[in-house]
Formats: sequence, structure tokens, C-alpha cells
Amino acid sequence: MMHRFALALSRAVALVAIVAALALAVPAAAGPLDDAKTAGFVGEQPDGYLGLVRPDAPADVAAMVADINAKRRAHYADIAAGTGSTVDQVGAVVAQKVYQEAAPGHYLLVNGQWVQR
Repeated sequence: MMHRFALALSRAVALVAIVAALALAVPAAAGPLDDAKTAGFVGEQPDGYLGLVRPDAPADVAAMVADINAKRRAHYADIAAGTGSTVDQVGAVVAQKVYQEAAPGHYLLVNGQWVQR
């Protein structure tokens, strides 16, 4: 029982550290992504990935979303491998942090609907 608790606690601590590291990495790619979010083309999803809020998003925005999501997935996989978590678990933890820190006016996917913060 104590071993399970210690393992769960170490995983939780590792995930918190990862989320903090991801938060520091976001500003480097924030320019075009922030612009797309502010324009209402892109939003954050509860799985830790970006989604297109509007189907009429420009092709370059859609390509950027696909590229960022591929990089996020690879990063989540690295984190999952190091923490004994799954990619989905890492994405969900990251999404919680991103949702809490979303800028006013940005979109979040909530219960299958895009909601502006």
C-alpha cells in the first residue's frame, strides 16, 4: 500500500514538474499561435492538443496546428516514458494547466463546445 502511494506521488510530482517546464516553453512559440488564438481560429482542447475553432481557418494556421500537435504528442510521449504515465494522461494534465492560464478571449473546448474565456 505504501509503495503504491509513493509511486503515485512520484508520478504526480514528475507530472507537475513537466507541466512547469512546458509552461516555460510556450512563450517561444507564442507569436503566431497567440495571433491565431486571438483571431479565434485556434483553441485548446482538454486532451492537451490544439483544435481549429473555425472551419474557415487559413491553411497556414491549420498547418501550424498540425505541426504543434505533432510536437506536443512527441513531447508527451517522452514525458510519459519517463514518468510511467500514458500520453493521454500527460496531455490531460497539461490541458488542465493550459485551461487555467488561458488568456481572456481565447477559446477552450468544453463539453464538445468551443467556449471563449
